Amino acid sequence: MADSCPNALGQALRGFLADELPRVRGLSRHTVRSFRDALKLLLVFLQRHLQRPAAQLDFPDLSREYLLAFLQHLETERGNSTATRNVRLAALHSFARYAAPLFPQHCGSCQVILAIPFKRADQRAVEYLEHDEMQALLQAPDRSTEAGRRDHALLLTMYNTGARVQEILDLRPCDLQLDRPRQALLHGKGDKCRHCPLWKETAALLRDLMRTRDVDPADRQPLFRNRSGHPLTRFGVRYILRKHAGTASHSVPTLASKRVHPHVLRHTAASHFLQAGVDMVTIGRWLGHANVSTTSIYAEVDLESKRQAVRKAKPLLNTDPGSADWRTNADTLSWLESL
Repeated sequence: MADSCPNALGQALRGFLADELPRVRGLSRHTVRSFRDALKLLLVFLQRHLQRPAAQLDFPDLSREYLLAFLQHLETERGNSTATRNVRLAALHSFARYAAPLFPQHCGSCQVILAIPFKRADQRAVEYLEHDEMQALLQAPDRSTEAGRRDHALLLTMYNTGARVQEILDLRPCDLQLDRPRQALLHGKGDKCRHCPLWKETAALLRDLMRTRDVDPADRQPLFRNRSGHPLTRFGVRYILRKHAGTASHSVPTLASKRVHPHVLRHTAASHFLQAGVDMVTIGRWLGHANVSTTSIYAEVDLESKRQAVRKAKPLLNTDPGSADWRTNADTLSWLESL
């Protein structure tokens, strides 16, 4: 029984990560790893500050004081953003909700965790590349080399599909249909799959990449690999982007002031689709959004549409020289009524 368990925290952690998340809730392995990392960071922090092995930690050690210190540690010592701090806290909240009914004697500790609020974070503007910047980025890789051809295919595939970086890393040759109808099967969040159309240029590059490396179209291993033959990682993709963005900034200087990271290409694809007249519902399905409200953020960042609207708009103020001027009219109420 839970009451006789010498270490309820350890039992709860095992049940949460090994059973509750993957088997009961059916979360993807990436989500489970994210939850695991949050709990691991907390245990390492408590182990260091309480000077006890992690195996000896229990629910009473999860005091509000130490939990707040841990969250502060994430931001100050590990350099995490407020958003990342809130993601870690969300994992702790989820664990507390799981453990409370199973270990009622530690319900108070779980309530302490749940009572810690998320920290308000400033909403960062969505970053994307303009058409000339994206074009320069695609032209940056040296396609006379094998690595350059891989990088060019990688960048164009990311731009074509608007895929999340993990969806690109998980892309396998067997997920590709390079003849009409050209498309890629992407494995998204929560193991949800969607088909994404491919441009003929993208399909040609992917076909050449597979032919050069003698890859079987039915292969079920990740397509994009590093020089050692191992699958690319998030860090590898980020390095490739930064490298070619630096090269492209010589021809398009505006790139030098932008943060070019994998998600920027997803934002760029969505923004360019919107500018091309594609409707929000289609863009949302293309990107794998569960709710169209998520896609609506791109309407806010479409600067070109805003510029066109400004050019089309007519001044609302009366420009007749004889009209009343609010700066000189002593009777303000009369001026307001005249508008």
